[in-house]
Amino acid sequence: MSTTGIELKTRRRGLAEAVELVSSMRFAISLLTIIAIASMIGTVLKQNEPMPNYVNQFGPFWFEVFGKLGLYSVYSSWWFLLILVTLIVSTGLCVVRNTPKMLRDMRSWREQVREVSLRNFHHKVEWLAPLKRADLAAQTAARLRHAGYATRIVEKDGGVLVAAKKGAGNKFGYIFAHSAIIVILLGGMLDSELPVRFQQWFLGKTPFTGGGVIAQIPAQHRLSVANPSFRGNTAIAEGQTTHTAILTQPNGVLVQELPFSIELKKFIIEFYSTGAPKLFASEVVVRDLENGHTFPASIKVNQPLIYKGIAVYQSSFDDGGSKLKLTGHPMAGNSAEPFQLTGEVNGSTELKAGGETYAVEWSGFRPFNVENVNASGDVRAVKKGESFEEQFASTLGKASGSAAKNANSKDFKNVGPSVQYKLRDKTGQAREFLNYMQPVTLEGSQVYLAGVRSSPAEQFSFLRIPADDKYGVGDWMRLRAALNDPKARAEAARRYAQRALAPEQRDGALASQLQESSARTLEIFSGEGSGRGGFVAVAQFLEKIPQAEQEKAANIFMKMLNGTLWELWQVARAQAGSAPAEPTEANGRFLQLATNALSDSFLYGAPVYLQLEEFNEIKASVLQLTRSPGKSVVYLGCLLLVAGVFAMFYIRERRMWVWVTEHEGGAHALMAMSTQRKTLDFEREFDELKAKLPQA
Repeated sequence: MSTTGIELKTRRRGLAEAVELVSSMRFAISLLTIIAIASMIGTVLKQNEPMPNYVNQFGPFWFEVFGKLGLYSVYSSWWFLLILVTLIVSTGLCVVRNTPKMLRDMRSWREQVREVSLRNFHHKVEWLAPLKRADLAAQTAARLRHAGYATRIVEKDGGVLVAAKKGAGNKFGYIFAHSAIIVILLGGMLDSELPVRFQQWFLGKTPFTGGGVIAQIPAQHRLSVANPSFRGNTAIAEGQTTHTAILTQPNGVLVQELPFSIELKKFIIEFYSTGAPKLFASEVVVRDLENGHTFPASIKVNQPLIYKGIAVYQSSFDDGGSKLKLTGHPMAGNSAEPFQLTGEVNGSTELKAGGETYAVEWSGFRPFNVENVNASGDVRAVKKGESFEEQFASTLGKASGSAAKNANSKDFKNVGPSVQYKLRDKTGQAREFLNYMQPVTLEGSQVYLAGVRSSPAEQFSFLRIPADDKYGVGDWMRLRAALNDPKARAEAARRYAQRALAPEQRDGALASQLQESSARTLEIFSGEGSGRGGFVAVAQFLEKIPQAEQEKAANIFMKMLNGTLWELWQVARAQAGSAPAEPTEANGRFLQLATNALSDSFLYGAPVYLQLEEFNEIKASVLQLTRSPGKSVVYLGCLLLVAGVFAMFYIRERRMWVWVTEHEGGAHALMAMSTQRKTLDFEREFDELKAKLPQA
């Protein structure tokens, strides 16, 4: 044999071994194990999140490592798709290799069996019958057919063979189950991001990373109507129309063109008593961009609109740009003059305060908020014995939605609308605020909640501004301004000294000394010269006093502070043209809450407080649009899989041979029976046939 022939034979043998390996059970199980591990990673690690989220979570080094491995989008990574393709090839080769053999075996009667072989079977029986050989063979075949077997009578040298079989369709189970794996994987790949990735790899499509109007995004960032498979989202405000969907990518977005437009006429939302959404639906008008045909439709949760192969699901809801009117109150300096401000959700408004220019970025508006206002379960409650800073932290408490934090409380109430915004300074630094429009009754008093946080990762902390007798914040704002006015503080100190002393003492040195001490008390609390006031400044001042005298000094200081703040409130009311406040329990409670709020205001971190006055709500519906041609393919695969599993587990293949020979006075029969899986049913059936076939 020539060297070329040897090389060709070696190559063929190597190719055959490679095909056998790829189509083997162990290879398929290895691939399925890798897919299972990848699926666990994709389940534990959130997929397709913005890249900065992963940097914050894992750090720069591991972010790069995981990014190279494609773990942020496991199901669309090149290696995962390669594994799926390999599994399809492996299963396909297995089907191609074994199906012809299985079909031949199903059609085969295995007529070449010999009498000596039948005697080696475990399940066998012999009997004699007073019939001729041919008649016994015919009788046996008839009885087997009555038992559900297909039979064939074959003449042999020295005898007659009756071959019978039942349940040959069992092998269809293996064929259907393996074919189902291929069909399901193909359907899954059709509905994956593979078509979109293909367009990015070979058709020059790239994600868009900028901002602006969707209509102005260039063509290289847009996918055509003919895109076979996609899953995207679109947000439509009431009265607006869209004919595109946004496909989020790890490094940007792609714009998917739709064959029709959707106009949102009305968004309907209903809530449970706890504030959780009960029902949300979109009343839309769909217009076919090809023929101009229009029709109304209602899209609800679990009731999608399906048109031109695209399913439109009700996904969520958002604000569509509600119009807001607010009143701004200065939170620094000695001015309490309010001003008007307007805004639009998802927009920005310029704000000038304290000689600086800020940008107010309106990020959210809610027409109502269901909160837990139960005093015993309120997460904003102050705990006795905490430090001033700890009191501030716990007083401001958790973010909105606290009702969900206390499942045992049933005191859920709608506390009215709220507005959420970011205040960004010229350096780009921003704090986020959440202000309620109406006062909330907490522990028997009405207060305005003003939330603040430094980053989205934090929960909101809340400043409680007490409501005045006109159910506004005017009195507290004027008191805050007076606290920062040296003249108002001096007048309040004078009044306190006059009120605290007897008439004969009001013109002496004692009055002058008390007036000076009370003025110093207000100065410390106002934070003038130190940059930080409130109870923190008071605590720092008391730390300078010997420890043995601190408790006595603290009692005197707080008594003087309360008295001078009362007088300062009267000065502020007089400057505003209001009558003096009566020394009632309600006014005393107001002053106590106002003092706490004044202390907390130094940590509020904003030059203004924005109070929502009016709004024009504009709702927006968030819809998910999917084109999934692989869904029908997957359904077909599932049907094949069910049929295959049923055939494998509930159809049992049985083979039977009866060898009939001549015998003195009649005929002799030798019956043998076999199956792939020996079960109790098989044993029972063998016993029944063993008793039935020899009957006269």
